[in-house]
Amino acid sequence: MLYWLVKSEPSSWSWQDQVSQKLTNWDGVRNFQARNYLKQMQLGDLCFFYHSVVGKQIMGIVKVSKTYMPDPSDESGKFGMVQMSYVEPLKNPVSLEIIKANQALQDLPLLKQSRLSVMPITPEQWQTIIALAE
Repeated sequence: MLYWLVKSEPSSWSWQDQVSQKLTNWDGVRNFQARNYLKQMQLGDLCFFYHSVVGKQIMGIVKVSKTYMPDPSDESGKFGMVQMSYVEPLKNPVSLEIIKANQALQDLPLLKQSRLSVMPITPEQWQTIIALAE
């Protein structure tokens, strides 16, 4: 299993939307590197759901419930999507400030490529963030 962080602006798709809908297509990605990460996702992979722009914090966990497929909103046919399902909220959201302050997370792609909407997380980074949420 692989671990990921996916970002969404709360004004377009919030954690609360994910909680209430349970299942969503993770579509609208228009960055080639993020698209390539979507292609690498496997069934059952776990993802942190991160509120970007407003809030800037990891809210909870979703999992890949359908692997890469065409994104019908992309007329060019270059981009795809995966399906995500709700797993659970974090006990306490983990803010960007907390992430930046933690030495074990200094190589997190969120800090190095802040505009990227889909990014891999190492198992060690995953466990560090889970511990920070306690």
